[in-house]
Amino acid sequence: MENIPALITLIIYSGLLFGIGLWAARRARSQEDFLLGGRSLGPWVAGLAYAASSSSAWVLLGFSGFVYVAGPSALWMVPGIIAGYAAVWLWSGDTLQTASREANQLTLTEFLTQFATPNSARWIRIIASILIAICFSFYVAGQFQGAGIAINDLFATGFAPGVLIGALVILAYVFLGGFMAVSITDTIQGLLMALVAIVLPVLAFFEAGGASGLVGAFAEAPEAYGAPFGARAGFAALGFVLGLSATGFGALGQPHLIAWIMATKDRSARVKGALVAMSWATMVFVGMAVLGLSGRAIFGADAAPESVFFELADDLLPGVLAGIVAAATLSAIMSTVDSQLLVAGGAVSHDLGLGKALGNREVLVSRLAIIGVCIAAILLTFLAPASIFQRILFAWVALGAAFGPTVVARTLGFQPRGSVVLTGMLVGFGLAVAYELNWIGTGPGAMWKTIAPWLGAFLAMAIVGAIRKSRPIDELGLGGSD
Repeated sequence: MENIPALITLIIYSGLLFGIGLWAARRARSQEDFLLGGRSLGPWVAGLAYAASSSSAWVLLGFSGFVYVAGPSALWMVPGIIAGYAAVWLWSGDTLQTASREANQLTLTEFLTQFATPNSARWIRIIASILIAICFSFYVAGQFQGAGIAINDLFATGFAPGVLIGALVILAYVFLGGFMAVSITDTIQGLLMALVAIVLPVLAFFEAGGASGLVGAFAEAPEAYGAPFGARAGFAALGFVLGLSATGFGALGQPHLIAWIMATKDRSARVKGALVAMSWATMVFVGMAVLGLSGRAIFGADAAPESVFFELADDLLPGVLAGIVAAATLSAIMSTVDSQLLVAGGAVSHDLGLGKALGNREVLVSRLAIIGVCIAAILLTFLAPASIFQRILFAWVALGAAFGPTVVARTLGFQPRGSVVLTGMLVGFGLAVAYELNWIGTGPGAMWKTIAPWLGAFLAMAIVGAIRKSRPIDELGLGGSD
């Protein structure tokens, strides 16, 4: 059997992850240990784990497929992604890290409630937890879909068994070890992804005939394929660039990514971790862009976009190496899901207070919530088909627009009260959903889909903030609760 090496590699790797989970379970004695690893992460672990958590299947399969279909115009997303990394680590990072330590905040939701009255804080926790559960169900479904595609391509299991196998492996080590298990496994997965993002694109580039081969492929493709803005010009081209670039700033509102900032042990670890994460992102995104363009030159327009990665691995590497690389890459797909499941568990047990309500069993409730979100994502994967890129982009934009404006406001020195935070959350998320369902026109180059939810949230927050300052609280019918 040609893929026996891949199967052996996957079994060994899954065993390693399970072992890490068992080891980390002995250290996860408190909710702080389970959700933030005791705030003890150094720069390499934090940076690589953050990078792997932010990317995985979305980059390896989704972004490479996007470049394969759209051509060089898709690369406008990369500068925005790198800038988003810098914004969350170096610009907002100090505010997030300081607040987490001084106010003993374990989650982004607690950060959002810092200046809210108890009643408003309760509503922020409830709504934030609901939004996290909804968006992470879509996000995790996209990752499970990637796992299903990968396992089916490797072992011809069929899509559904592939999804279930990937979900069970991830669930095992997250359920046992919490944040410490996730941080160690994501560091390993980040290194594997970096290795694959160098080796496979280089081989594909030379197989395609180098730079001349790519240029030849552009000549054979529709005229717009090789153009820097695709078929767009004027305001449509500008809107396209702004819309793609703005995608990266969604990182400012991602609960599972901000957790890595809160978990770094000190300022030095955070700054060095930023350099690690940004270097990794540059290398991996550029590698997957080269892979997508090379795939177009090799396959023409006939391949399934989100299978280009695995098809190139099968074609360009010897049987043994192809299986090993593909199986190792499959493990990297798990890296985003684990941190998201962990944050979802924390939202239910810690932010909603169900752990304390059930006799201070926060870790147990976190684990049960993780199982619940995992099941919801599996059902969504099977019942609501969509591309990996589409699923994850929606969840990314919706979470960013719901929580990011408050993070930005705090970074700028404002102290938004509960009514302002709630307004930003609801307007940002609501606009993201409206654009996803095509209830509103997306504007030139589809720019408004990623930008308008943020602008709408900022405007609504400013209006509510101005009203609160100009009129007494009781006149607003808020009963003194913000």
